[in-house]
Formats: sequence, C-alpha cells, structure tokens
Amino acid sequence: MTSASSGEFYARAAFETASLNRSELERWRTDLGRIADAATDAELMASLGNGAVTLDAKKALLEERLKDIVPPALNLAFLLMTRDKLKIAAEISQQYDRLLDDHYGIEHAEVVAALPLDEEVRRKISCRLEQTTGRKFAIEVKVDPAILGGLIVKIGDTLIDRSLRGKLEALRQDLVAVDR
Repeated sequence: MTSASSGEFYARAAFETASLNRSELERWRTDLGRIADAATDAELMASLGNGAVTLDAKKALLEERLKDIVPPALNLAFLLMTRDKLKIAAEISQQYDRLLDDHYGIEHAEVVAALPLDEEVRRKISCRLEQTTGRKFAIEVKVDPAILGGLIVKIGDTLIDRSLRGKLEALRQDLVAVDR
C-alpha cells in the first residue's frame, strides 16, 4: 500500500469516526492538523523513533504534545506512531480536509498565477467561480512565473487557460497557420 493510499485509508476511517458525532467533524479537522504539525517536530520524531524509549514513554510524549484533542484522534496518533506512519499525518490531514469539503459540497479548484495572490484576490476568484458554476469552491493557488500573467484554473478535468503565455501561444499558432 502506498503512502497516498494509506493516507486516504486513515482519512476515511477518521471521517467515518467523526461522522458518528457530526458536531465533531470540524474538531477532527483541527486535531488532524495538530497531529500533522507534531509529525514535523524533529525533536519529537527523534524521541518517538528512538528504540531505547519505551512505548509508554513515547505515548506520554505524544499525549503531552497533543493534549486537548478528542480521544479517538489521540488513539489514531498512537496507532500511527506504533505503525511508524506519523510521517503520513500531513497526507491524512489533507485527505480528511477533502472528504470534509466534499461532505459540505465544496469543490476544489487549482489556480496558477504568475505572482502570489493576496487573500482578497483569492476571495474574488472563488466568488467568480461560484457565480459562474453555482457551486462553492476552495481554491489552492500555485505560483508559476512562466505563465507571465493572468490565470490558469483547473477544476477536475476542466482547464481554463487565461494566462498571457496561453494567449501568446494561441497568437503564435494563428500566425503560423496564416503563414502556410
């Protein structure tokens, strides 16, 4: 089983557990994020990976770091630790976020821009997509200076290229076609 499919497996299990008490859905999002943050702590991970440290001591370290998370999420963290899978905690958190967004009817759009976009511009793009499609969107912005300007929006299998690079390429193809 690959890490990505393992991450999805654990995220689905977490989502099903959280769904038993719908008021916990958002709490699980936060708690899984905290587990993912803990997994990036080099000192903590070194202690958890140290064979000289007892399992009870490792659990105590993890419990101290993750105090105040819901008990089933803490149990998941313990399970990941014992299976040496804390390294996929960020993937689990991301997959859970997607599952929760799907549950709320929120679609994902990838937006490529030549420069970083501030929160106001992101909000306007999201609103424009909502007006155009009638669906809610969470957007992920990637920066690629090679597009020169404008935007490229990817929603599922649909690609909307409104980049300057795309327009220049279309113009080049038109000029080549006229030249023939």
